Amino acid sequence: MPEKTPADFWFDPLCPWAWLTSRWMLEVEKVRPVEVRWHVMSLSVLNEPRADELPEQYAELLQRGWAPVRVLIAAEERFGSEVLGPLYTAIGARFHLQDKPRTKETLIEALEEVGLPAELADAGDTDAYDERLRASHKAGIDLVGQDVGTPVIAVPGADGEQIAFFGPVVTPAPKGEAAARLWDGTLLVASTPGFYEIKRTRDAKPQFD
Repeated sequence: MPEKTPADFWFDPLCPWAWLTSRWMLEVEKVRPVEVRWHVMSLSVLNEPRADELPEQYAELLQRGWAPVRVLIAAEERFGSEVLGPLYTAIGARFHLQDKPRTKETLIEALEEVGLPAELADAGDTDAYDERLRASHKAGIDLVGQDVGTPVIAVPGADGEQIAFFGPVVTPAPKGEAAARLWDGTLLVASTPGFYEIKRTRDAKPQFD
């Protein structure tokens, strides 16, 4: 068996674009020798420096965004990083596919689905896990820089060092060989010294089907 290529993936379950990219990465694991390592980042933390400039609706969304990432960090601390992927899937499916409210009750449902204690949802009501959350967030941001959002993906570059990017931002999530080609392209640009960005204006909403 070929050695698996690590892909470190920082996500906030609030973000529909990160959800789509994460579904792509799960598809990549099926078609390429890749191991995704999940990490938590936070749009609420990311936007703290400009909190006074945010539109009211987005500010309210970010306020609700604290609880899910705190619960994820609490679950990781208690049961290890291997629970992050399944719990993210359970939370994200409820947020983005089932359009359930971003509430404690929804988080409890997700925890119970993956066999984790419902009491972990209490972590969302406290800042007790914020130091660990901020450290996880910072680890991704330190690799990619400040002018980004979620997701952040880090892959091996030309010399084996981690090269991190925001994205790829894609909809719908590619499947099969299309997923493999996008992954191969991600590795290609990561191995190109001095490569930073390809971008165009988004003219489509997230497509989950």
